[in-house]
Amino acid sequence: MRADQVTGPDTYHGEGPVWSPSWGGLRLVDMLAGDVLTLGDDGRLDRRHVGTVAAAVRPRTGGGAVIGVERGFVLEDPDGSLTQVGELWSDDRVRMNDGGCDPDGRFYCGSMAYDQTVGAGSLYRLDPDRSVHVVLRDVTVSNGLDWSPDGSRAFYNDTATHRISVFDYDHGTGLTARRTFAEVVDGDDPGNPDGLTVDADGGVWTALFGSGVVHRYSPDGYLDAVVEVPARQVTACTFGGADLDELFVTTSRENLDPGDDPQAGSVFRAAVGVRGLAVRPFAG
Repeated sequence: MRADQVTGPDTYHGEGPVWSPSWGGLRLVDMLAGDVLTLGDDGRLDRRHVGTVAAAVRPRTGGGAVIGVERGFVLEDPDGSLTQVGELWSDDRVRMNDGGCDPDGRFYCGSMAYDQTVGAGSLYRLDPDRSVHVVLRDVTVSNGLDWSPDGSRAFYNDTATHRISVFDYDHGTGLTARRTFAEVVDGDDPGNPDGLTVDADGGVWTALFGSGVVHRYSPDGYLDAVVEVPARQVTACTFGGADLDELFVTTSRENLDPGDDPQAGSVFRAAVGVRGLAVRPFAG
């Protein structure tokens, strides 16, 4: 399968695509520009600046959005106003990265060092009462996070491990029993799993940064589909469209020379023959 270009190369570090009818379709982040972007019907991206970093965004059940920013969280109200939910650390060498919501409406966002120092990051959980909890420590590049259709398992990428992890999940105990779901490879080399999403059949789709592909792994962890993307630095993917049957893929121009990889920074789309799951909103 091959993805088609939807937008121009308009992001520096496009990430975290999310489809929600509550905001009219697809949003994503231009992470290191600190912008939340909305995809228009004409392929144009409208920007809203929310901070130094815009790491991840999810809808709220009452309207608006929750946003992971450089060192914490921001709540967007339905009227567009923004409220900062504290600063979780003062170290300016560490920033938030990717995230998502669990079946109980709690928002997770993981951190990483700008220089990717091993073990410098953590995975944080923002509860609806606005309390914040550390749920995983010693992370290097915290990335994709999503849940199985029945909510009993969570899939997670720490890119530096070159594997997709899976946890058992329930509301009371949270994420437990971490183990390897799939080893990610790019030809003969270890792959770099970035953002991920889960489809309605339980398949796990993950972007491979630097490889120009998205992999699908079956519910039992076997590679069974590949989507080719005409840009190397593939960052994340999500299902969207009226029937949630289109895979949207974000890409990055970070650290590329001006003439290198000309479609990098674009959003792409592919028909992949399966449907995704509706986005889980933040309950706060």
